[in-house]
Formats: sequence, structure tokens, C-alpha cells
Amino acid sequence: MNEISPGNDPGNDAVAQAAQRLLSASAHRIPCPPVRDLIGSDDVKAAYAVQELLTAHRLEAGGQVTGRKIGLTSPAVQRQLGVAQPDFGVLFADMSVPDGASVPVAELLQPKVEAEIAFVLGADLAEGPLDDAQVRDAVAQAVPALEIVDSRIADWDITFGDTVADNGSSALYVLGSSARPLTDFEPVEADMTLKRHGETVSTGNGAACLGDPLTALGWLARTARDVGDPLRAGQVVLSGALGPMVPAAAGDVFTADISGLGSVSVRFHAARPEGVSA
Repeated sequence: MNEISPGNDPGNDAVAQAAQRLLSASAHRIPCPPVRDLIGSDDVKAAYAVQELLTAHRLEAGGQVTGRKIGLTSPAVQRQLGVAQPDFGVLFADMSVPDGASVPVAELLQPKVEAEIAFVLGADLAEGPLDDAQVRDAVAQAVPALEIVDSRIADWDITFGDTVADNGSSALYVLGSSARPLTDFEPVEADMTLKRHGETVSTGNGAACLGDPLTALGWLARTARDVGDPLRAGQVVLSGALGPMVPAAAGDVFTADISGLGSVSVRFHAARPEGVSA
């Protein structure tokens, strides 16, 4: 595992140490203490600086960015984690899991599942007012999605700073097989039911995601442009949880149904199936 260097600025020591702590936890699959002792609980600049270091490290290792995830959009999830504002993380190609596939829990630390609406962009969101109309027009299609979140921080003992630094507590994502243009689907009107082994474990709706998943997308578009890395055509955006996240364990099968959009599922198993490489 390569070390993360603070560079030539001694002021970056805390950021580099936080990134290294999270990187080690991920590499060894052993949850670590929170990083707020290094960067604070609500220092937005420091938290995203850690995330950027980890993103750069992943890109240097050959990672390919496929989009972004928006987190902490649901009041239910905010209450679960004790935070009160959205955040974002980066999606990579190796985080994508096929619909209905099985995920080895041994490759995760303390996973949870949440159901979302994903947007596939058909146009850049880099210029112009980035208002509601432009954001809506930029969406090529909406897709049912599951996000498998997974904190590198022990016992999910996180503040806003901890989860932002940890790439929004991201791990994997699953896109469903169905897709709809926004002419045929209104995200704010969607109802979501998440089932585990056929039993309902989470419910919600589009209004639970910052009032409207498209509002969340607009927030991300403006935020991403402000930090100099705007959203681009072809990217996937996970718009945020529609209801409470649910812990996942080996043997679990989750299926999310989103009205007007379709369903998406994922399984979890204890060990990697024979013949399947890492």
C-alpha cells in the first residue's frame, strides 16, 4: 500500500494523516477511529481535501471516475447519522455492481443498503445558470439504484467531516435494468419500497430526497462546478437515499421497487464464489 504524502506544505499534515488512516482501514478491511481528531467535525474544506487526496490516489492506481453520489439528503438518514446537510462523493468504475449480482461481504467492512434514483446525464452541467430547467434537460434517463454504503470508520461513529473525508461513506452501487426519460417519470412523485428476503425494511419517496431528487442534482451540479470539477455527459449521479439505510449481512437479498421506474436487486454472500477472481 502506497503512503500518502502531505507534499511540501506542513499545514497539510493533518489532511494527509486522515487520508492515510482511511486508506489503511480500506486496505486492511479493519475499521479505524474517526478522523475528526485530525480535521475537525465540520471543517468542510479539510474534509473535502482528504477526499480529494484519496480520489487522486485511486486515479493514480488506474481508477476511472463514472460519476458522483449525493449523500445525506434524506431526513431519516440525517437523523441516523446525526448530520444536517448533504455531501457528495466520487463514483468509480470498479464500484459498479450488475443488477441482481452477488457481493462478497468479506470485501466490505460494515455495509448498509439504501435505495435511490440514479440519473444518467446526457449533457454537461458546467456552464449557464444550472437552474431547475437546465438540470432537468441534462438528464438522459432515470434508473432505479441501490447504493451499498460502507464506513471505514468503526461503528459508523461519524460526523459530517468524517463521512465527507471517507468519500461519502461510499462502497458500491447497483443500477437497475430499466430506465425512463423524465418525460415519462417524475422523480418527486416516486414511492420506494426496499425489501430484504421479501420483507419490507425501508420505505420512502422522492420528496424525502432534499424535497425532490432533481433538487439534489441541482445542488450537486452547482457545488461540483464551484470546486472546479463539473458534472459531465455520460456520468451517473446517485441522487440520495429515499429512505433509511439498512445493514447488510451474508445471505441477505435486497430488492428495491421505485414506482414508475422499476426495480433493482443485489445479494450478499460470505465468500467469493469459486473461480471468481478479485
